[in-house]
Amino acid sequence: MLVGTDGSDSALRAVETAAHEARARGTRLTVVHAFIWPLLKVSLGPSPYGPPDGGLRQQAQEIVDSAVAHARGCAPGIEVTGEIVTGEPLTILAARSASADLVVVGSRGTGAFTGLVLGSVAVHLAAHADCPVLVVRGREKPSGPVLLAVDGSRDADAAVDFAFAEAAARGAELRAVHVWKPSSGPADPTPLFHGTEEIRAEEERVLAQALAGATARWPEVSVERRLVRGRTRPVLLEQSADAQLLVTGARGRGGFAGLLLGSVSQALLHHAECPVAVVRAGSEEPRG
Repeated sequence: MLVGTDGSDSALRAVETAAHEARARGTRLTVVHAFIWPLLKVSLGPSPYGPPDGGLRQQAQEIVDSAVAHARGCAPGIEVTGEIVTGEPLTILAARSASADLVVVGSRGTGAFTGLVLGSVAVHLAAHADCPVLVVRGREKPSGPVLLAVDGSRDADAAVDFAFAEAAARGAELRAVHVWKPSSGPADPTPLFHGTEEIRAEEERVLAQALAGATARWPEVSVERRLVRGRTRPVLLEQSADAQLLVTGARGRGGFAGLLLGSVSQALLHHAECPVAVVRAGSEEPRG
């Protein structure tokens, strides 16, 4: 498992979450700090006018050491290592995701990258990472359910197993929410050929079919199914208010072909009231 850190409070929250995830999964945790300054050709050592233990390199080491200590304090007994890797966060974390089972990041950065972690790093990773991405945001609600967004798409199917495994590891209830509406707009002819009740029955079938295999594999997980009529984004954002984790696919049924991250997933990353895990089709297989 991999967690990115930059020394911010948001990153420390991500480290804490990653430590708990690593303990629940029985896997090791690697704390990575992207050290961009060598690329900018600036001095990395201490200033001749400052303390001998100063400098950007030392500052980076302190960020990593602090994060590693924090992870060990949050989840005693887990194996934690720290690395300083030259480069910018987007490239480093995306590349390292190929050998991880989960990448965890905070929702805000520090220094020159304030506001970019959510705007760039998290969204970029959710679209391109080779494993699920967990963005730590919102309030912690350890007694809440794991919220799963279901829409019957291939990416949503990939998210189902991840959500069930998370619920089992956390000892939490799984709330599976499928949002539906009779039509997608004035030009949608569907209601002319199928009544609202017929559409609802079909959406109930979509929800049941999406969960069927996972409920058999994780019989210990208590599942609450919610079929909600409305608009997807506001419904899921409202449902996130009491959840401890929201799990979604990267793209839904109505997404544009070739779009790596759908508008609903992006809205959840920016506005959900709890941490958000984005799972792309093919990215949910554990790698170690």
